This record gives sequence, C-alpha cells and structure tokens, in this order.
Amino acid sequence: MAKKSITARQAKREKMAAHYAEKRAALKAEGNYAALDLLPRNASPVRLRNRCQLTGRPRGYMRHFGLSRVMFRDMALQGKIPGVTKASW
Repeated sequence: MAKKSITARQAKREKMAAHYAEKRAALKAEGNYAALDLLPRNASPVRLRNRCQLTGRPRGYMRHFGLSRVMFRDMALQGKIPGVTKASW
C-alpha cells in the first residue's frame, strides 16, 4: 500500500493537470512556449503516474481495470470482477 502522502500528491497533480488542460492546449497551438514554461510543473500531464485505485501501487498497473496485478488477482479469484474467470485446462 502506497503512503497516503504519495496518493495525495498524485490526486493534486491530476486535479491541476485537468485545470490547466485547455490553457496548455491553446498555448501549444499558438506555439507560445515561453508562456507554457510559466505554468506550474504539475500542470503537465506527463508528470502523472498510473496507480492502483485501491492501494496506490504504481507498478503492475492494468489500465483496463484501473488496478494493480495483485489486487486484480485477488478480486478476480473472489469473483468481484464481472466477466473475469480463472483459466483452467
């Protein structure tokens, strides 16, 4: 489980990136890179990291489900993810 400060920082970055998205797009379209440099660093979507919604784990992230591989496996075995079953042959 990730520290609460790390997940809070990530949430702050997501909020800031969403807030400045239109302004960044307009400045990029103009080609005004000097003004783009004056925006906060965390306004850039490049600084975002995909994290598990339940634990905040940054690695082994499954984009389709929004979970890490560990939580995906636990939830799939418990039957909490619709349409996902364990393969056996």
